[in-house]
Amino acid sequence: MIYKSFSLLFVALILFGFVQAQIPQDTTVVSINLKDGSVYKGQVISESSDSIVIKMKGLGPVSIAKNEILNENLVSIETDDGNEFLGEIVKEDEKVIVLKTKNFGEITIYKNIIKTRKKVESHQVKQGKLWFDNPQSTRYLWAPNGYGLKKGEGYYQNIWVLWNQVTYGITNNFSVGGGVIPLFLFGGAPTPVFITAKVSVPIVKNKINVGGGVIAGTILGESEGFGILYGLTTFGTPDNNVSVGLGYGFSGEEWASSPLININGMFRITRRGYIITENYYIDMEGERAAFLSLGGRWIIKKAALDYGLIFPIIEGSEFIAFPWLGFTIPFGKTD
Repeated sequence: MIYKSFSLLFVALILFGFVQAQIPQDTTVVSINLKDGSVYKGQVISESSDSIVIKMKGLGPVSIAKNEILNENLVSIETDDGNEFLGEIVKEDEKVIVLKTKNFGEITIYKNIIKTRKKVESHQVKQGKLWFDNPQSTRYLWAPNGYGLKKGEGYYQNIWVLWNQVTYGITNNFSVGGGVIPLFLFGGAPTPVFITAKVSVPIVKNKINVGGGVIAGTILGESEGFGILYGLTTFGTPDNNVSVGLGYGFSGEEWASSPLININGMFRITRRGYIITENYYIDMEGERAAFLSLGGRWIIKKAALDYGLIFPIIEGSEFIAFPWLGFTIPFGKTD
């Protein structure tokens, strides 16, 4: 009886092993490149909408966030007739690109009708739609934040027609600019001109950035200059962040006795829209004043339209609000 039981158990184990051997085992080793340059190799155990779990030799299961994965094949393509396609390149030769899209499957696009082709990062795609880059991710309505232009990137900013500014990235951490308020167009009135310089350093990528710089100006025909030297820290991503900064103003050889305090925020709420708040507090020899604002940004293709209301809070003054209107056009290496 015992011999018969062991025989049945032995046969059962052999059958179990045979059945297991017939089940395909996924032993494919994948290589995953991350945006910080790291490379992970292992077998995929599971995958969700936010992460991939792979089994690495000597480390066991490792979970990788999808928004940290570098996908060099994900692109946005605009054709000459105005159509836009988002997908992953599965094949490319000298004449065509085969793109795998969410809504249309695999489509073939001839290269001679492609107007623009832009690489897209995974975190820019939400529910199958491309969320446009922030055309002015380095500033709020006017004040800068801790993020900087990349080398070769630039923008033109206009505020209420009169304020005209151009800024350009010399390196990934240093940018310069200049601007003019052309009051000479109005009967030869004195015309302010200014230059800017800014250094930005990422402390924790897409989480903490610090920056500092100077805005220095003069009025044409006058010798005395003026401006502000500032430093700030930004917490958050280029789309959703808060900044705290301090600045000291100067005029000629005199410096302000107390700093200008600046607290700003920018929050993305839709595919094209942001809420922006930019706020200042200053103590001018005992006279305190605050300038608060609430506004937004709307992305129009590659440009940005900024709008809002400015609320001066000054002791003894009545409540009043001023409208804000400006736009930004990026140029240069914006991919």
